[in-house]
Amino acid sequence: MATTTQLAPPTRTPLALWHLLSLDAPTVAALWTWFVARTSHIRLPLASPAAMALAVWMLYAADRLLDARLLDRTGPRVELEARHLFHHRHRRAFLLGIAVAAIALAALLPRLNPAALRLYLIEGALLLAWFLVLHATRSAHRLPKEIAVGLFFAAATFIPTVAREPFARAPVMSLALLPGAVLFAALCSLNCLFIYAWEHEGRAATPQPHPTTRLALRHLTALASSIALAAAALAAFDTAAPIAAACALSAALLLVLDRNRRRLSTLTLRAAADLTLLTPLALLPFLR
Repeated sequence: MATTTQLAPPTRTPLALWHLLSLDAPTVAALWTWFVARTSHIRLPLASPAAMALAVWMLYAADRLLDARLLDRTGPRVELEARHLFHHRHRRAFLLGIAVAAIALAALLPRLNPAALRLYLIEGALLLAWFLVLHATRSAHRLPKEIAVGLFFAAATFIPTVAREPFARAPVMSLALLPGAVLFAALCSLNCLFIYAWEHEGRAATPQPHPTTRLALRHLTALASSIALAAAALAAFDTAAPIAAACALSAALLLVLDRNRRRLSTLTLRAAADLTLLTPLALLPFLR
């Protein structure tokens, strides 16, 4: 049967609840959606980050509910985390919340940029296919999940800016955002890799993750340092300086968390990992 990791009962601190309620990823997504646009001198309507937050919350809550289905089955022992147990325990409330969020999201869609909606439909179709493969097959562990999450997440946050004028009319301007988008995608993947490493530390690696995941985990510190240095170097240029600076700071904070991982509970560490992605807030005073 599915089992939980051997953890002390989680403390219901604001940080822990932020994570357990699946509010961490939506907060990061909404902030970065606004931040990318702001650094490009694009004013997004409030509906854009709000729709992003709702869509990401629905996706993450659904993903954790699907993972938690293992608790209702018999079979090989599978270890689940506190977030899965919390969603399983409150699954009716989460299902109701997803239904309400879907209605709110539908009401916001007419307020979004049509070009952005078209791009989101393409990404949504790819994401749906990925979701089905991930949850409908027994070989999901063989897929590079951490890398895919980074790509999907970063693409979603950059779409509202790239789809708006003058970016839609000037491909060269969109290309100027590419280094920042690549860095943010790498940062999101790095975040997932650190979380995977922390949650599986000391456990038997069964089933084996994707070869790219295993390779990255073996060189995680070097990878994080490289991303931080590359982002810091890019921050020296005006094109994507704020985005690169935020990525450099987040990568450095992930390294600090990793160095201190044994002083924190797994739940606090997991929540703090997403907290490190809120670095755009530290750069607000420096935005023009």
